[in-house]
Amino acid sequence: MYFYRMKSKDIRDNLATEQYLMNNVEFDEPLVLFYIQKPCIIVGRNQNTLEEINSEYIKEHNITVTRRISGGGAVYDDLGNISFSFVVNSDDDNFGDFKKLTKPIIDALKDMGATTAEVSGRNDLMVDGKKFSGNAMYTKNGKMFSHGTLAYDVDLSVLADALNVPADKIASKGIKSVKSRVTNVKPYLKPEYQSLTTEEFRDKLILELFHTDDMSKISDKEYQLTDNDKKAIQKLNDDFYYNWDWVYGKSPDFSVKNRKHFDMGTVDIRYQISQGKINSVEIYGDYFGKKDSETIKQKLIGIPYSKTSIEEVLKDFDLDEYFSGIPKDQLYNLFTN
Repeated sequence: MYFYRMKSKDIRDNLATEQYLMNNVEFDEPLVLFYIQKPCIIVGRNQNTLEEINSEYIKEHNITVTRRISGGGAVYDDLGNISFSFVVNSDDDNFGDFKKLTKPIIDALKDMGATTAEVSGRNDLMVDGKKFSGNAMYTKNGKMFSHGTLAYDVDLSVLADALNVPADKIASKGIKSVKSRVTNVKPYLKPEYQSLTTEEFRDKLILELFHTDDMSKISDKEYQLTDNDKKAIQKLNDDFYYNWDWVYGKSPDFSVKNRKHFDMGTVDIRYQISQGKINSVEIYGDYFGKKDSETIKQKLIGIPYSKTSIEEVLKDFDLDEYFSGIPKDQLYNLFTN
């Protein structure tokens, strides 16, 4: 088995590296990847990004959002999480067998003290009935990876806020995430493993996987990226993980309803979104205005459904002429919420 410790702390770089290594580098043994990243949300390939994230919260807290090429639900990572990925030759027996492919991680954690760690349900790793890892798979051209999160010391309070979207706000046919009781694995480990940094914990896992006590003994098994590798990975980043069209535009068509009662009347805004852009918009309510909101509606059609794009349109209008007596900042929030 070979291993690679990703240098970047950006999830987009790491997902691109994973995709590149699976598709373009031949290994004569399985490859295991480990990556640690700054706060981020990764949505599954078939999900509606905006249906999974609390857009206002992630903007305020500078949380990166991207989409992965594998299926499954949305996950939140921060610097207290380790992501791992096993890259192997694919066969019909392997795909979907999370228990088989995550067994090395479970065995390592048990050796480190988490004796109740197990694979549960379809693709979750659990300890004492609580989830600490979600996993997904992807296969192409005879290769596949099985990757997952491993919450060591994640700020779980942020997870609840970042992935909290009102159920009646967005309606689509995207695959919804399943909410589970979550925990960090750290408290279940032996005391000597509860004071490690995330990087130290990662390295301990690697030593456990290779059944050795010294990283220098397996240095020949650690892959190093070449300059050509790095150039190809940057191309994947440009095409996918940093690309708005991939992250948001690939979402299934969906509808959004924003409704609020103000002292000067109720405003009800309804969007139809296709490929991440506003396909149609209707504005209902018992508000008053000197001008017809039809002009605003027409300007919104065709733009990306994002806070920045919508605000760019609204700034060209004196909104009090369309929604008399309703504060501008509250209207901005309603249109972009």
